[in-house]
Amino acid sequence: MLTNKNIRNRGKVSLTKYFQQFSEGDSVAIVRDLTLQSPGFPSRIQGRTGVVIKKRGNSYVVSIKDFTKKKTYIVMPVHLKKITRI
Repeated sequence: MLTNKNIRNRGKVSLTKYFQQFSEGDSVAIVRDLTLQSPGFPSRIQGRTGVVIKKRGNSYVVSIKDFTKKKTYIVMPVHLKKITRI
């Protein structure tokens, strides 16, 4: 669980992370940005990986497999990190 940020990034919202673009089918990791008060998703999905399904407004709909069930969450792009598959 994340509790604090690096001293150089504390209090800042990175505009490049805020406006990053994802396409459908991209693999992403959910990494909570601590500068925003309410991330809009449960903290138990911190660190999970999923697939971008579509864009909804400024956010993205991400599908995550929770054991055997597939769940969808609406996550802002600040909290997403793109993963390149090998």
